[in-house]
Amino acid sequence: MNNTLRKIGIILIVVIVVPALLFITFELSSLNNNEKVIEKIYESQLDAILFSVNQYSQDIMDSWASGIETELVQNKNEKDIKNFIHKYNPIDGVLICDIKTYKILNSYEENQQNKLQLNLYDTLIASKKDVLNRLIEYQKTGYRKLEPIYADSTGAIFIFTFNNNRLRDRFCVLFIRPDVFIEKILSPKIKSISGNEFLIYILSHSRNYSFDRSNIIPVDQIQTKKVMWLLPGYSLGILLKGETIESLVKQRSVANMVLIIALLVVLLFGIYIVFRNVRKEIEISQMKTDFVSNVSHELRTPLSMIRMFAETLEMGRVRNEEKRQEYYGIITQETSRLSRIVNSILNFSKIEAGKRSYNFVDTFLNDIVENVFTSYKTHLEQNGFEASIKKEETIPVQKLDEEAVSEAVMNLLDNAVKYSKDKKKISIRTGFDKDFSYVEVRDYGIGIQKEDQKMIYEKFFRIGSGLVHNVKGTGLGLSIVKHIIEAHKGNIELESEPGKGSTFRLKFPLLSYETKI
Repeated sequence: MNNTLRKIGIILIVVIVVPALLFITFELSSLNNNEKVIEKIYESQLDAILFSVNQYSQDIMDSWASGIETELVQNKNEKDIKNFIHKYNPIDGVLICDIKTYKILNSYEENQQNKLQLNLYDTLIASKKDVLNRLIEYQKTGYRKLEPIYADSTGAIFIFTFNNNRLRDRFCVLFIRPDVFIEKILSPKIKSISGNEFLIYILSHSRNYSFDRSNIIPVDQIQTKKVMWLLPGYSLGILLKGETIESLVKQRSVANMVLIIALLVVLLFGIYIVFRNVRKEIEISQMKTDFVSNVSHELRTPLSMIRMFAETLEMGRVRNEEKRQEYYGIITQETSRLSRIVNSILNFSKIEAGKRSYNFVDTFLNDIVENVFTSYKTHLEQNGFEASIKKEETIPVQKLDEEAVSEAVMNLLDNAVKYSKDKKKISIRTGFDKDFSYVEVRDYGIGIQKEDQKMIYEKFFRIGSGLVHNVKGTGLGLSIVKHIIEAHKGNIELESEPGKGSTFRLKFPLLSYETKI
């Protein structure tokens, strides 16, 4: 049987475990790649949002540039142009300059000394001629582009050329207040983009702008940052509300690992269940084989005895009447033994088919036990056993099946005889405790190992070592006893220790009840 189980185990491993382990190994190896893909997807999404904010900023400033160009082309007076500029709070001032000499042709501002910082302008223009030359090249292709040439927390300066032919000899210097531009222009756009999913920040060396006062996150937690196109020194930062990309990837990795481990556990548990059931079936099959062998031996022994003594008597070889009566007694005893074996098999068959019925009548447990002891006493004495019985006379009447209870007690006595070694002593005791009466059969034989005590009530089960293995039997006795006790709504208890014997206690409820037949 061990070889068969070993082969089945190897087949299960090859068919189920190996493919499962290969799949799990593949999943684990691809887990990092999958998480990198997820991280790239999130970063791409965040990049798209940041691009949208940058593009919106550029579109706003382009519209201002177009407006200024339109006002100049229409020859509006200085007051009209100032009114147009003052409609946009972030604009701090405008200079119209000669494209060749860089001289200021017109200025539109309220406080030239403070707001336009002309000295700074002169210095910047001198150092940004390459930028202006690049814008002139763009102008030749009909493309107007704003270029930042300075930005700090107090202000930002942009230059751009004009597309209109009347203004091609000029360029414009645009002064912007970054804080007003961010709070008045970008804030509504950023809030609409952020929604309930994202947090967007504008970061600079001197100040960080947050557009969701309920979620203030430390700057060092912002993972995705992009420089703002039109505001040098400023950058856009973005992260997911309540989560970072790192935490999301980590959570997904953990979730995938948990699922993979759970899959492995389920597979291993399934293999264990299959293997256990297969092992159980093989064990039952082996038990059935042993059962047939043991029953054949159990039947052959009494039949041989009956035949031998019957032939001896038939041939008239026994002339002594006392000896003849002894032989008659042995034949009767072996016939009873044979009947018990057959009845045991028939009763087990009925139990398996669910057809065994019980006849519960008012009776005394002591009477049943006394009858069994009386009928079995001779057999015990012939086998050299010292037998005793002690009854609790105050046990009340109970509803019991006399035949079934007798069979249960008889099976316990049979086992006590079979599994006793040198100390041939058996005691029977009755009593009651709270709501139960009981009959107790004690022997001083080989006892039962702790690990086998839960298995002995299973059909066909026989302990496979020591004296128990050498004693022939059907393996049905205790299984039948348990069924009888359960039919009486009682229970069976065992106290046993190897080498010190066993005590079986059959407990029957004292209260009346209806029993299903």
